[in-house]
Amino acid sequence: MDVRNDPLASGHHISIELRTMHDDFAALGVAPDIAKKLTELSFITPTPIQAQAIPAGLEGRDVIGIAQTGTGKTFAFGIPMIQRISDLKGAGKGLIILPTRELAEQVETTLLTIGRHFGLRTALIIGGAAMGRQVMALKRNPHVIIGTPGRIVDHLMQGTLRLNTVKMLVLDEGDRMLDMGFAPQVNEILNAVPTDRQTMLFSATMPAGIAQIVAKQLKNPIRVEIASSGTAATNVEQALYVIDRNAKASLLKHLISECTGPVIVFTRTKHGARKLRDVIEQFGEKAAEIHGNRSLPQRREALAGFKSHRYHVLVATDVAARGIDVPQVELVVNYDLPEQPEDYVHRIGRTGRAGYNGRAVSFATPDQRQLVYAIERLAHTQIPRATVPNNLPKVEPIQGSYQIEPRQQRSGDRNMRSYGARNQRGQDRRPQFGGGSYGSRPNPARQASATAHQPTRPDQLINDARDFYPRIEEPATQNPQRSFQHNRPFPGNNRGGGQQRNRSRSYR
Repeated sequence: MDVRNDPLASGHHISIELRTMHDDFAALGVAPDIAKKLTELSFITPTPIQAQAIPAGLEGRDVIGIAQTGTGKTFAFGIPMIQRISDLKGAGKGLIILPTRELAEQVETTLLTIGRHFGLRTALIIGGAAMGRQVMALKRNPHVIIGTPGRIVDHLMQGTLRLNTVKMLVLDEGDRMLDMGFAPQVNEILNAVPTDRQTMLFSATMPAGIAQIVAKQLKNPIRVEIASSGTAATNVEQALYVIDRNAKASLLKHLISECTGPVIVFTRTKHGARKLRDVIEQFGEKAAEIHGNRSLPQRREALAGFKSHRYHVLVATDVAARGIDVPQVELVVNYDLPEQPEDYVHRIGRTGRAGYNGRAVSFATPDQRQLVYAIERLAHTQIPRATVPNNLPKVEPIQGSYQIEPRQQRSGDRNMRSYGARNQRGQDRRPQFGGGSYGSRPNPARQASATAHQPTRPDQLINDARDFYPRIEEPATQNPQRSFQHNRPFPGNNRGGGQQRNRSRSYR
């Protein structure tokens, strides 16, 4: 046994205990009934993270677990939670906090794989789902509550959830839970749970700053580190293509055409994911998309279709970098490099899971050299450079890929809507750009003129407005009585120079 202090703990001693490997779960201290059920479900040999974290979890110790993605971290905290909550006989609850809806649903499914045979009741508390059903699940007095931070806080504020009986708290993907985006919600939850609790935190990456925050919430935790923070799985073959931005789609088509198994493509933005899915479908491939603009039913349908191989390609943002567990994903493509180096490890961890081999390919433009170096420093390896193949297939741009969707039009700037973007929603009875008062017969000539100027993108809309009203670009005059009129979007008004606007027309 090797025990040492962690300098990142800021006065709190975090020990690393290397336990001997065990051949089965019963040798780890797992209850005979649970160990028997694991054997029946073909979970025979514990993974390294399970062999080291489960005994500490069963003892009630706080645990920090760091291991590569796809190594069985869910059972590493799930088995101790099922056994300890069962021993409490209703006197305490378990709470699991996760960053994404997909990961929360996946963890609940994994826990019920074992727990349903012992009467385990769970409540899934995630955003995008109906609050009424969640309230009913909470009224059934669940043993384990699984949820995302924002929705848990919503229930706390509405009084439909109380956490005063939580005896075991798990932060899965803990580095993301405690970063700037989730820290306020997580702090509210930590203030609502008892201080006399067991806390377990698991992730594949643990930056130094996050470790210091964690040390304040855990009591003398055991740090189980199977691999250094940020280390990628050894059975994932990595490659990096340095390529011009305009040639990315052609290279992607070439790579997808070589794959027969599932492919996941990661983009940086939600709009980019939507456009790229259209491009991939132009290749003749079945593709789905997952990102923040998709509703929960849409995300569930896309993930279910991808798992059932109804879709060959899944295009996603980093919302799916953690939480997608699809067996035997053949290829992961970083079409856009992630903004945070830690997300690279989680992205490529979608392949090479459960002992299978996988491939991870990344596209980098020549100006992204520093970002590549940051990823390599975190991953403790140099990503092999690959040569771009000659004679790549030509990819034609999709017509209309920049059209504004109705939802974006409704949420646009007020001045933009008044200029006509509002009327692109559909068959609006109100004539565009005037043509009489509301309900009157439209003027075909004026509508034809308006259609000629009608923009299709927000930036085009602004440029069109500037061309139409050139005085917007002129500097304000030195005359204080006339200075404001040159900066107004409609310089023609009845309070200054310019042609007076016809008030009978509909500019609303």
